[in-house]
Amino acid sequence: MIQRYTCKNGVRIVLEDIPAVRSVTIGIWVLTGSRNETEANNGISHFLEHMFFKGTETRSARDIAEAFDSIGGQINAFTSKEYTCYYAKILDTHKEYALEILADMFFHSTFDEEEMEREKKVVYEEIKMYEDTPDDIVHDLLAKASFGNHPLGYSILGTEERLQSFTPDDLRNYIKERYTPENVVISVAGNVDESFFKEIEKYFGNYESQSKGTNIEKATFVGQSIERNKDTEQAHLCLGFDGLPVGDENIYSLIVMNNVLGGSMSSRLFQEVREKQGLAYSVFSYHSSFQDNGLLTIYAGTGKEQLPILRDTIERTLDKLIKHGITDKELHNSKEQLKGSLMLGLESTNSRMSRNGKNELLLKRHRTLDEMLQEIDKITHESINKVIENVFTQPAASALIAPFSKSN
Repeated sequence: MIQRYTCKNGVRIVLEDIPAVRSVTIGIWVLTGSRNETEANNGISHFLEHMFFKGTETRSARDIAEAFDSIGGQINAFTSKEYTCYYAKILDTHKEYALEILADMFFHSTFDEEEMEREKKVVYEEIKMYEDTPDDIVHDLLAKASFGNHPLGYSILGTEERLQSFTPDDLRNYIKERYTPENVVISVAGNVDESFFKEIEKYFGNYESQSKGTNIEKATFVGQSIERNKDTEQAHLCLGFDGLPVGDENIYSLIVMNNVLGGSMSSRLFQEVREKQGLAYSVFSYHSSFQDNGLLTIYAGTGKEQLPILRDTIERTLDKLIKHGITDKELHNSKEQLKGSLMLGLESTNSRMSRNGKNELLLKRHRTLDEMLQEIDKITHESINKVIENVFTQPAASALIAPFSKSN
């Protein structure tokens, strides 16, 4: 059962007690990411995430690492376009200790200048590694092609030039602006009861907002095309379509439709592009939901000489979907697949912590598994066709990385 509690300062806590396990996962979710940046500070959300591990007033970076190693625990973090999460998974007997360290990192990181310079080099290498992976970069290019100059089109990692400019004061000012109590959710899942609310409130329930907060700028799908030449063996192609926001009433219908299109090995794109024609090793589609919109992405990688055939095959697959929808068998199988993935995704404390944290942060509501299964059962051909019409009515955005100057 999921329990919720709001501290007097506005920090929200969501807790799910799972008595059958011996682990606990604690996550600190902050409603900020690359979407909340400017062109001048692009990459600061991700860099700040790194710096929270680089030492506090009482612990060095090594102390933090050794603290979790000594209890057999795991600590990590990630940054997305709309949120940042710091989390730890530990045995239930160590949950108070882990919470204290997370709070120490959250409130007392020193942002030492020498540590910052060292960590900038680490992030530079992360950017270079990313640049060496064209099948990753092309998704960033698609975001730019889809949303133009809006911050949703920014890279999460930022650039070397922007990173070099960051100072300790820049990080502190960003924390004041974005790490406000109303933007923070603490999500806990595992062998933990409601008494842990008070323990969390002790650390997170008293700090106050030092910012009035800022509203996000609504993003508009612009549907541009971007091409980049790169020394690569394959051409990497992404197509993007205007999707649905988090919590949209048709989101499950979209997920079912995407499963049929390119979300599994039995999907139409996989069967047509890879199995029948052998055009690509990797071909898939997925949907990303944001607070006020979404993006449905199709990706495939192929030899440069086969790119025109690949494009034509994808377009024919989409045309057939638009004209005829999906079959009864596809509807049934995809609904069962979605139910299975939902239930299997609830088997770890980490996945439950993540689901609850995102739901509280972005939707401020939680559905039971039975309620979600009921929503999936309600999906019909009519609701699928409505989604197909909404998603594929505008021209697609496209991004291409290829070892030649122009596509044929």
